[in-house]
Amino acid sequence: MDKREEHLMSPIRILVVDDFKEWRHQVFLFLQARPEWQVIWEASDGSDAVQKAEELKPDLVLLDIGLPKLNGIEVARQVRQLSPNSKIVFLSTDNSSDVVEAALSTGAHGYVYKARAHSDLVPAIDAVLRGKQFVSTMLRGYKFTDIPRQKTVHRHEVQFYSEDAIFQNSFTDFIGAALKAGDVAIVLATESHRYSLVQKLRAQGLDIDAAIRQGTYIPLDVFKTLSTFMRNGMPDSALFFEAVGYVMKAAAKAGKKDRPRIVACGECAPVLLEGGNADAAIRLEQLWDQVATIYEVEILCGYALASFHGEKDQHVFQSICAEHSAVHSQESM
Repeated sequence: MDKREEHLMSPIRILVVDDFKEWRHQVFLFLQARPEWQVIWEASDGSDAVQKAEELKPDLVLLDIGLPKLNGIEVARQVRQLSPNSKIVFLSTDNSSDVVEAALSTGAHGYVYKARAHSDLVPAIDAVLRGKQFVSTMLRGYKFTDIPRQKTVHRHEVQFYSEDAIFQNSFTDFIGAALKAGDVAIVLATESHRYSLVQKLRAQGLDIDAAIRQGTYIPLDVFKTLSTFMRNGMPDSALFFEAVGYVMKAAAKAGKKDRPRIVACGECAPVLLEGGNADAAIRLEQLWDQVATIYEVEILCGYALASFHGEKDQHVFQSICAEHSAVHSQESM
């Protein structure tokens, strides 16, 4: 009996995980190329994916990275523990080397760039089912490490504040601690907030001008940064990771240590929320959560409590809290 006959007798059970229904349908059409491939469940968020992987023990998981509730990197790590015999193939729009390396370091068996899915998905599944690794052709020039990264504590925190002084103090303490330790701090803020932070950091005895020259203090304008990856009112994940990846690589080279700790604080998503675009703010927090995992960066976000308007915005408030590892709130000094 050849392998194809074995497959026909024992279908390959596949879990498809993607938050876009249209893309899940497209994947289903790709999978029709082989009658022995059977989709047993479709999940639209990370938490459901983990639950169904543990329950159904699929042979193969086709997994997106940009997922609500729990990003694909974390999903892969949990699935590897809960269903170790399930093979994982990432299927994503993110094509930066850092993202691909982080994905494969989870123990995943393949990575398919969505733009190449029409030509790469079927060969990828074939290769992975034979015990081989597959990476989309356009990504094969990257040099990936075979050593999985040691998982660090996931830190993506949020500070809600009623007074601007609370914002300034919490961000100053966060940034100052990193700079004093010889690490790197990235700030994405409005012009007025960047100015006030510099004054407070100088008051702590920090030579911010020298830190800027050395690249250990990286101040970025929030509106200019948003313009690099916002398209049609929503963050474009590919453009986002391209922009963030550039900054992270520069930060990693700037520290005084061989592998400096990187911290980032800002108000990109809060600016979107203040402008009335709650969906974009929530989606951006999901992307920042992936950054915290992929680049092992510690993130602090700051939201003015005045941006939320009573019960009307309660679900928005809860959604934003859910995307953070810790929530801090202070209403007055």
